[in-house]
Amino acid sequence: MDSLGRGNSVATNSVQPELLVNLSLLMQKPTGISTYALNIVPHLRSLSPTLLTAQNSQFPGFRVAHTPVDLTPEFGSRGHLRRLWWTQTTLPQTYRQRQSSLIFSPVPEIPLWQGCRTVAMVHDFIPLRFPRWKSPLTQYFRWVVPQVLQQAVHLVCNSESTAADIVRFGGVSCDRITPIPLAYDAEHFRPLELPRQNYFLYLGRQDTYKNLDSMIAAFGKVAQGDRDCELWIAGSQDPRFSPQLKAQAAELGIAERVKFLEYVPYSDLPQLINQAQALIFPSLWEGFGLPVLEALACGTPVIAGQHGALPEVGGEAVLWVDVKDIEAIAQGIRRILHDPQLSNQLSLASLAQAQKFSWTTTGEQTAAVLEQFL
Repeated sequence: MDSLGRGNSVATNSVQPELLVNLSLLMQKPTGISTYALNIVPHLRSLSPTLLTAQNSQFPGFRVAHTPVDLTPEFGSRGHLRRLWWTQTTLPQTYRQRQSSLIFSPVPEIPLWQGCRTVAMVHDFIPLRFPRWKSPLTQYFRWVVPQVLQQAVHLVCNSESTAADIVRFGGVSCDRITPIPLAYDAEHFRPLELPRQNYFLYLGRQDTYKNLDSMIAAFGKVAQGDRDCELWIAGSQDPRFSPQLKAQAAELGIAERVKFLEYVPYSDLPQLINQAQALIFPSLWEGFGLPVLEALACGTPVIAGQHGALPEVGGEAVLWVDVKDIEAIAQGIRRILHDPQLSNQLSLASLAQAQKFSWTTTGEQTAAVLEQFL
């Protein structure tokens, strides 16, 4: 096993060009990007890649080169900075010493001005659509990502919506972009023979663009007349946003009925989703929207707004509402509560819609793109 410590090069006798897959950002508690990377890799086996990762046990049968463990978002801003430094220093050394012909990055992070041929995955442009000018991420997308988009030999992305944003924000021509939709684990996310419980579920981050304050306000309206239902908010709490959301629930007198569940282990998600009355996903923009697809795969009704790529994911299987209108969200919740026929129709449509997405298809299409540039 190789070692890729900061500032150290990889020793190897190989003279054959190879594909390097940069998995240095994989987290112990996977979120969207980690989930994407973990599901793509098995379908790249035919390309005989070398995986750059600290999580060696995740990939039996693959050639693995070890990366430092402290390069992930789990180490906060320092983790991000260490990874970006590693990407610009150690990764190019590794590329040249191994005589590699291509790097695949599951995020828009590549060695710049180093002569490393790279295909990069772009998930969204949230930091530019909803900028926080003091945020390092917004500045990264403003100044660095345009260079990534221009210097990569090709770009893949998760939706037609994101492809349009690459053109808009990066000035990249369409022929350098391949949209490849994400998917879900069909063995994991599926209907279970479990009774529905009287809670509505949100699953994901608590950033402002997720529009959770409107969801809580809408639930407050519903709670005045329907006194048994609850709202469960699942996802790691964020000290920048979560306290305000909890304070809002308290001010509305519904604090005991709005439950913040923190991060939910992957193994627990199918039961949590299956037993919800519906998933509420009030986001103002999504590059894809994995929680929506996972809920569809479980046959759980979804209430969402038609922003970003969500219409590509949900099709006609989602109860679409104007998520900028609190009363419209409230009315959507009421419809699920009081119209069992609608819930059943949405459940059936959800399962049919989810069948259109497969990690096998996503992985094979990604492998085909990479093979073109090897």
